Amino acid sequence: MSKNTIDMDTIVGFAKQRGFVYPGSDIYGGLRNSWDYGPLGVQLKNNLRDAWWKHYVEKRMDMVGLDAALLMNPKVWEASGHVDNFNDPLVDCKKCKARFRADDLVEGIVPAVDGLSGDAISALIEEHDVKCPECGEYDFTDVRKFNLLFETSLGTVEGKKQDVYLRGELAQSMFVDFKHVMTSMRKKIPFGIAQVGKVFRNEITPGNFTFRTLEFDLMEFEYFIRESDWEEQFEYWLSSMQSWLVDDIGINKENVRIREQDEEERAHYSKRTVDIEYDSPFGWKELFGLAYRGDYDLKKHMEASGVDLRVEEDGEKYLPHVIEPTFGLTRLMLFVLLDAYHEEEVKGEKRVVLKLKPELAPYHVAVLPLSKKEELTKVAEPIVAELSKQFRCDYDVTQSIGKRYRRQDEIGTPFCVTVDFDSLEDNAVTIRDRDTMEQERVPIEKLSEVIEERFVG
Repeated sequence: MSKNTIDMDTIVGFAKQRGFVYPGSDIYGGLRNSWDYGPLGVQLKNNLRDAWWKHYVEKRMDMVGLDAALLMNPKVWEASGHVDNFNDPLVDCKKCKARFRADDLVEGIVPAVDGLSGDAISALIEEHDVKCPECGEYDFTDVRKFNLLFETSLGTVEGKKQDVYLRGELAQSMFVDFKHVMTSMRKKIPFGIAQVGKVFRNEITPGNFTFRTLEFDLMEFEYFIRESDWEEQFEYWLSSMQSWLVDDIGINKENVRIREQDEEERAHYSKRTVDIEYDSPFGWKELFGLAYRGDYDLKKHMEASGVDLRVEEDGEKYLPHVIEPTFGLTRLMLFVLLDAYHEEEVKGEKRVVLKLKPELAPYHVAVLPLSKKEELTKVAEPIVAELSKQFRCDYDVTQSIGKRYRRQDEIGTPFCVTVDFDSLEDNAVTIRDRDTMEQERVPIEKLSEVIEERFVG
């Protein structure tokens, strides 16, 4: 099955059945667009996160990490403009009372809807006679702005509570801690601060599984530069993001495109913003973003806090400018599942196989005794113990060997190791390759070495 013929119901059902993603609070009827990552889902998500961290932080001398608090002083969000300007355009259907993001209702009518004013969206709804997706009527309220920050309160005594916000993005903590990081780590411009974490947006979500949810994971860094270097740095990071997605993660490059945001879409402080989009079953959708933020954020926080955030070099004081590559981890996992999911026909039967990059798969190796008999499990269990020192392993003795192969294919396990009755005599096992289904007899003593060679290869 090609990507374009996969419907989201197939992926949602597959993810639930195989332990990748479950509906949140399912036994209570769920919560709209709330999802829980199951045992295989959390492992895949962590593998993607770790691959990103290793590539962009651990392997670079110009990047350091940060893990900031979810709750920040509300003055941070006031200074950054989020309290006043972090909004979505919403409309209500007067007939059925359903609420929608107004820009979602007109998506596809114009090439891009980001940045359109409420009046412009209202005009499009009226001009094209857009109907309510719930009841089919045309009777909407005027478009109005709805702030996306989640509010909560600190304190236990009524009347003495302080209103605070769950973070709506990762960036602000990296700007607020910029001077601390630069001083304590003795960094010089250019350098970056990277962070991975959960963010929250109180927005109306259109579904499409985990594509847009109330809480989601981002991987992001702010790269601090001199203003004169922004164009060169922008091109460098754009190329890096594309190559990492295709070469390291294994996304089919034919399913990826670059889209420049026009002036109306971009934030007012940005001279250039680019979206890296994926060709999903529900259209081309943003996966990663790259923005040139100028010195806007540092300047705002310097003005609001009174703390001098300028850098001094060679007797010159200046505010660094910022290139911001943003990687949506939650979306990346969704699109990795879509990209890797394949249906094939093998000997007249359907085979589902998740063709993940081997190092990203939840399990690297599955050890499968041919039967539950003790003489085979006595051989298999030490093999699992040894392989687990180097690889993520599964151990499965349930059902026929053919069904176990199919189950491992579906969850993306690159290699299966079968212990059979011949193993008792020749001290060898059979390795099966997920993608080719080819099998090879290998001595047990050389098993780790052979699997390692295949990973490198």
